[in-house]
Amino acid sequence: MLQELQKPYIHMKPSIKLYCVFCLVILGCAPQYDQQKLDDYFKDGLPQFNRQLTDVIVADIFTPPVASRIYAYSNIAAYEGIRFMDSTSVSLAGQLNGLKAFSFPEKNKKYYYPLVSLVAFSDVAQALVFNLEKVEQMKMKMLEEVQKIGMDENTYENSVAFGDTLAQEVLSWASKDGYLRRTALPRYSVTDDPGRWRPTPPDYMEAIEPHWNTIRPFVLDSAGQFDPGLPTTFDLSKESEFYREAIDVYETVKQIDSTKFEIAKFWDCNPNISHTNGHVMFFKQQISPGGHWIHITAQVLKEQNANPVMAAETMSLVSIAIADGFISCWDQKYKSNLTRPETFINKYIDADWSPVLQTPAFPEHTSGHSVVSTAAGTVLTQLFGANYSFVDSTEVPYGLPPRNFKSFMDASQEAAISRLYGGIHYRPAIEKGIEQGHAIGQLVVEKLEMHK
Repeated sequence: MLQELQKPYIHMKPSIKLYCVFCLVILGCAPQYDQQKLDDYFKDGLPQFNRQLTDVIVADIFTPPVASRIYAYSNIAAYEGIRFMDSTSVSLAGQLNGLKAFSFPEKNKKYYYPLVSLVAFSDVAQALVFNLEKVEQMKMKMLEEVQKIGMDENTYENSVAFGDTLAQEVLSWASKDGYLRRTALPRYSVTDDPGRWRPTPPDYMEAIEPHWNTIRPFVLDSAGQFDPGLPTTFDLSKESEFYREAIDVYETVKQIDSTKFEIAKFWDCNPNISHTNGHVMFFKQQISPGGHWIHITAQVLKEQNANPVMAAETMSLVSIAIADGFISCWDQKYKSNLTRPETFINKYIDADWSPVLQTPAFPEHTSGHSVVSTAAGTVLTQLFGANYSFVDSTEVPYGLPPRNFKSFMDASQEAAISRLYGGIHYRPAIEKGIEQGHAIGQLVVEKLEMHK
């Protein structure tokens, strides 16, 4: 379990603290601001900012891998800004790949670290999304609220400046992860090979992020560290294992009941679903798999009445596991380049069959939702226990009712099997994806030390 936060929130030299006590007790002067009101305002700050960031990510229609990168860097910045509230907390510098060091607060200055944290989060998020104005509005609204509550000018200015500094250091580190370089790499090539992935209906979108395995991982030693192995060998023979796997998907969708249908829809989490009206194509706004688990995490933190340090630790660990989950998953996807069930079934089994969910625009093996859901669920289980029951309301804003889960692994397993119910993955992609995600989640909690 994460350690509880110890006050005070403001970092001050002992001499300054004594002066304040003298001023208040001896002279009877009023405090410069309402500390409790300020603390209350920032209590749920980071989970709330993650929810607002999700709204921006959804509106910007980022792909799931790109969304995971935004969450990870933003939440790492938030953690580095808040960790000074707890003397036992340690930096992620030296623990994450390529991350050398961060600045420290100056000893002769006062800071309010919850403000430092959310300024750093906002600055990083703003640099990574398209809708810069929306994130800027988040930050400005927060600063206005802080000024209404009241804070001495020096503490306010020091905190904002330190948050800006940490954000720039995170962004400098992020700029070297290969994200920009990947756009210069060759596009995915479609061939006549019947076993090779090709674009799927209805709009036959080109392959999403074929070079995501070139992105620098956060804790993995390489994209291939937990390679799940190759999928079942493509084989058109009706007696083959591959053909039986395709029939499994085909029959599951043909015989789907209302419960399985609801599960498939609840965990759809495809932000790149396209709709065509005449000659116009548009995207239906949906949360990504990573965004879904960020919201679960935010919900749990609110239920636990988590302090700001605990919230930042949890958000950073979960977002790192999700981000590395996508890097790991995408590595094998574009090595095996296996065709999707929809393509195979339509050509060799039933031309009129269609999946429950729209097939995502990337190869089959392994299931991304299986990987990242298990990775996130593994981290949350380590932090909050194996029997943490909760009601997942993530999809309510998208028109779906909440679902009850007995544990995080219960939820992650349902997310994984939803890909079979939805008709978009063969069973091995799900089963091996679960193993892959568990290994990644375990590495994150074992490798990253958050306290001395």
